[in-house]
Amino acid sequence: MNVLPYLALSIRQPWTYAVAVGWKDIENRNWRKPNPGIGFRGRVALHASAGMTRLEYEHARAFMHACGRQCPEPHELVRGAIIGTAEIVDVVKHSTSRWFVGRIGLVMANAQLLAEPIPCSGALGFFQWKHGGSIAKPAKWMLPSKGESSSPQLF
Repeated sequence: MNVLPYLALSIRQPWTYAVAVGWKDIENRNWRKPNPGIGFRGRVALHASAGMTRLEYEHARAFMHACGRQCPEPHELVRGAIIGTAEIVDVVKHSTSRWFVGRIGLVMANAQLLAEPIPCSGALGFFQWKHGGSIAKPAKWMLPSKGESSSPQLF
């Protein structure tokens, strides 16, 4: 991938990872008209937001497990960075995708995971991203218990 899109969409982990690897084909939002994001179609950078609570992680992990997917361990997930790209091909209010749970679904296609994350501060909605900020360090609860092996960060 040579040139990254200038617009990014911030998504909380581990959902960002699920979109970037092509598992999650819909990103859910509670947007309403006249939000300009509803009309957007095209390629976007996927920003993994810095925040991720234990409850959010556990919910996502259980959901992914029910979908037959293995959620990475919390300390393996990069946060506070652009980790991939995807194309928004449609915006729907109804879908048969098991990933659809919101008021609005951004239908994602052609996802690609970057070889290396790009540190970047996020923002709500679509935003013009730029290099900067720093990758978030794992919180204590995210670290493996003593005796478990520590894996390198994934996306």
